[in-house]
Order: sequence, then structure tokens, then C-alpha cells
Amino acid sequence: MKTYIVYREEGGWYVGHIQEYPDYESQGKTLEELKKNLLEIYNDIKEGLIANVKPSKVLELAV
Repeated sequence: MKTYIVYREEGGWYVGHIQEYPDYESQGKTLEELKKNLLEIYNDIKEGLIANVKPSKVLELAV
């Protein structure tokens, strides 16, 4: 499976979220740390440890 991370640099940190779950942000000093943190959130969502989560839908738009 493949998913995407949306991130930005903010004050020396990488802040981001998994594309399908924009309400659940994390941060890391490196991109690797951010990916690790977001993977933990993703696993918690998939295991049902975070209640009432609804994924956002993604629509591709050609511009």
C-alpha cells in the first residue's frame, strides 16, 4: 500500500499529516522522524485506537 504525507517546514521542524487524515498532524526534527510519527498515528487509526476517524477523499485535478 502507498499513501502520501503532506508537510511543511516550520521553525526548524517538519510538520505534516497523512493525506487522507489531515486532522491528525505530527512533527519531527527530520523527515524520517516525521514519517515514523505519522506511521504510528496511521497504525493507531487502523487498529481502532482513535475513535470516529473518517478519511478525507482525494481528487486529482489537472491544471
